[in-house]
Amino acid sequence: MNPFIEIAGRKIGNDYPPLVIAEIGINHEGSLQIAKEMVDAAARAGAEVVKHQTHIVEDEMSAAAKKVIPGNASVSIYEIMERCALNEADELELKRYVESKGMIFISTPFSRAAANRLEKFDVAGYKIGSGECNNYPLLEHIASFGKPVILSTGMNTLESIQKALAIFDAQKVPVAILHTTNLYPTPIHLVRLGAMQQMHNSFPNRVFGLSDHTLNNNACLAAVALGASILERHFTDHMERTGPDIVCSMDEQACKELIISSKEIWHMRGGIKAPAKEEQVTIDFAFATVCTIAPIKKGAIFTKENIWVKRPGTGEILAERFNEILGKKAANDLNENVQLQNSDIA
Repeated sequence: MNPFIEIAGRKIGNDYPPLVIAEIGINHEGSLQIAKEMVDAAARAGAEVVKHQTHIVEDEMSAAAKKVIPGNASVSIYEIMERCALNEADELELKRYVESKGMIFISTPFSRAAANRLEKFDVAGYKIGSGECNNYPLLEHIASFGKPVILSTGMNTLESIQKALAIFDAQKVPVAILHTTNLYPTPIHLVRLGAMQQMHNSFPNRVFGLSDHTLNNNACLAAVALGASILERHFTDHMERTGPDIVCSMDEQACKELIISSKEIWHMRGGIKAPAKEEQVTIDFAFATVCTIAPIKKGAIFTKENIWVKRPGTGEILAERFNEILGKKAANDLNENVQLQNSDIA
C-alpha cells in the first residue's frame, strides 16, 4: 500500500487523484463578503479544499514586525496581517460557508492562539506554512491535537524538515510534505522540482506535493508527473482584486483547468514498458508476420527471395523470427503471398 493521509474522508496519496488546494489565504483583504465570493468561485471550479490563513496578530508577531516589509509589499508585515485578518466570528462563518458548499475548510495557524481557535472550530486538519516548519514549539502544540497535517517546507533544509516530522511522529500525527519556494511570484528557474524529488527520496514514506507561487499551472502539472499528490496555489475569484498574493494566484478558470489536467496526468503515471492488452487490436494490423513472396515447393529452402515480412500481425510467425526461418526447409507446397505457419517448416 502506498502511503496516504486522510482529511475529512478525502484520502490523499499516490493511489488517489491529486488534491488541489485553493488557498484564499489573505486575498480577501479582511472582508468576509469577498472571502465568500472567492469560496463561490472555488466551488464552481470544482475545488475540494479551501485554505484560509488564521492570523491573531498580537499573538503572532512582536512589535519588531512593524519594521519588516515583505518583498512583495510596501508596508510592514504587521500592518498587512492586521488589515487582512478575520476575527473569530467571521472566520467561523467562513468555515461554515465553505462546508455548506461541500468543500473542506483548512487553515494555517500562525500562532498558538490561532491554532487554539481552529481547534475550537474542530477543523479536520491543519496546513502549516513554510515559515512555521522550523517553529518547533508551535508544531508541538499543533501535534498535540492529533489532527492530520500538511506541512510546507520552503526555506528549510532536509535536517529541519526531519526535526519537524519527528515531532508529529511522536504524536502519531499523519503528515504530508510540500516543496515550496517562498517568493511571490516565484521565478520559474527557482521552482526546483529536483528539490521536491530529493525531499521525496529522503522521506519516501510520506505523501508529498507542491505549494506553488508561479504565475501559471505548469509547475503544478510537472509536479504531478513526478509523483505529487497535493497541489496548492493561491486563489482569487478574479485577477483584478488587490492584495499581496493576487499576482501569484489562480482564478476560477485556472483552478478548473488545474483540477482536470492534474487528474489526467495522474492517470498517465506508472505502468511498465510492455504491450498493453488493449493494444492487441492495433498489434493485429500493425505488426508484421513472415509470408511467402513466391510459390514454394515442399523441401525447398526458405530464402529472402521466397519469404519476407508483411502486415498484418495475425500470422503465427512474427517478423522477429524471420532470420531463424531462413535456411530451413518447407514442409509443404506453399502458394505465393500467404502467411507462413509453424507447420510449414520442416
